[in-house]
Amino acid sequence: MRLDQSTWYEIEAYLEKSSGIIIPTGSTEQHGPMGIIGTDAICAGEIANRGAKIVNALVAPVLAYTPAPFNMDFPGTISISEPLFEAMVVEIIEGLTRHGFSHIYFLNGHGANIAPIERAASHFPKTQFKIASWWSFDTVNTLRQEYYGDWEGMHATPSEISITQAIGRNIEPGLAKEPPEKLSANFMKQHAGDKHGPAGDHRKQFPDGRVGSHSALARAEHGQALLEAASVALAEDFTKFLEAK
Repeated sequence: MRLDQSTWYEIEAYLEKSSGIIIPTGSTEQHGPMGIIGTDAICAGEIANRGAKIVNALVAPVLAYTPAPFNMDFPGTISISEPLFEAMVVEIIEGLTRHGFSHIYFLNGHGANIAPIERAASHFPKTQFKIASWWSFDTVNTLRQEYYGDWEGMHATPSEISITQAIGRNIEPGLAKEPPEKLSANFMKQHAGDKHGPAGDHRKQFPDGRVGSHSALARAEHGQALLEAASVALAEDFTKFLEAK
């Protein structure tokens, strides 16, 4: 059930049965030579909608304009500042809590979103929150490792591109046909949460937009399996979240 495709009567009826809502968060940023710019938002939105159908949950519109300053030297990327994103999330939460939502679950698709969402949530001590990235579920990680191993990398990953292939557009690899330079475990640890530095430096270091990810390994059939695993895992996790009152 999608909030933006519902009437207020339907939302009022929903709130009589549940206080929970899922908010997908993504980005609008480059994803290498064969990844579409809306990848993060598309993945989070699709998984949220599929998972919600399993448990009759409500899904808010995807938050697609988020912080991605490190990718601003790649045409098409749109980044908003962390303070602005945090303030927007605060006001969204204020609106939802006013209507009676007390269990707010953020399904994330972009690493840089996590810290500002956590800060926004801290303003509401009486509201229950959960923030989970779709790739963090155990069943999803098992598939990612099975399909791609170390070539999953950090950005323009074959797993997320597989999902967009499964539900939308399949682009020829082009420059992504060749594998990128593999990342060290230390690099991945230091840059977790999309800590990639200034845009100019980032593009010089990763000129085709991929960050250790062999995007050309993506397959639509992988995307279908990843979608199924993530949707089921989300449904189970959201149910547990509501039960832990």
